[in-house]
Amino acid sequence: MTNRQNIAVIGTGLMGFPMARNLVRAGHHVTVWNRTRARANGLEADGARIAETAAEAVNGANVVLTMLSDGFATGSLLEDANLRLALRPGTLWLDMSSAKPEHARAQSKLLQGLGCVHLDAPVSGGTKGAEAASLAIMVGGDAEVFSRALPVLNDLGRPVHVGASGAGQLAKLANQTIVAVTIGAVAEAMLLLEKGGADPAAVRQALRGGFADSTILQQHGERMTTGNFVPGGLSKLQVKDLDNTLAEAAALGLKLPSTQAIRDRFAYFAEEMDGADLDHSGLYLELKAQNGLD
Repeated sequence: MTNRQNIAVIGTGLMGFPMARNLVRAGHHVTVWNRTRARANGLEADGARIAETAAEAVNGANVVLTMLSDGFATGSLLEDANLRLALRPGTLWLDMSSAKPEHARAQSKLLQGLGCVHLDAPVSGGTKGAEAASLAIMVGGDAEVFSRALPVLNDLGRPVHVGASGAGQLAKLANQTIVAVTIGAVAEAMLLLEKGGADPAAVRQALRGGFADSTILQQHGERMTTGNFVPGGLSKLQVKDLDNTLAEAAALGLKLPSTQAIRDRFAYFAEEMDGADLDHSGLYLELKAQNGLD
């Protein structure tokens, strides 16, 4: 592959939109499609082409990048007969959605039957990472295919090959488990500081570089104490990822008690407190509710 690719980006939501923009700015020829066209509007000004259908988007592409809600959404896309007919033999399909490892393996097998190749390449870093092209990218699949994908992945962040097909999604589940449990810990720390009379912002500054420091502490700790829950990572998707983690653990005969506890809190926040479409740092609101605080 040369560095300049013909790329179809399917899914231009919170993450897919800035990712598509970065690919255009990197010099790739980009065609985008989103089920709700309005969410793709604005990319034309950057130089992308907006397709009317997913099949039109992939027609002529040598790379297809999907950034959808889950593996079911990607699977549904792959059931489109017109899209299958539009795929070129040899097309590289990069599924950067967060899904179950079993979905990644099934997609890889299906695409292989269509003469294409597949990598599961979920990301971490939220909307800020997507905008800055600094995403952590966990890639599962054939090592040679990974090498082929680097000219695209390097324009989105820091790709690392973590194993065979499905391993990228497994790594993302591990990532989401760490993120979710850490959000819970940071929420408790921020509430303790706030109610105890310390300045949370000053404490976050004091902790920089120490063992307790993290991106979650600095970014989400600030969100919690300033009340900014505009979504970067949706709470309902955090629940979905934790459900997938627990299902994978059960298949392996494992119990993950911290993951189960934090999953139940996120589910309550999303389903009972109307927090589904708020940022996952909004778990702070669930903690305040537990403590009888507004």
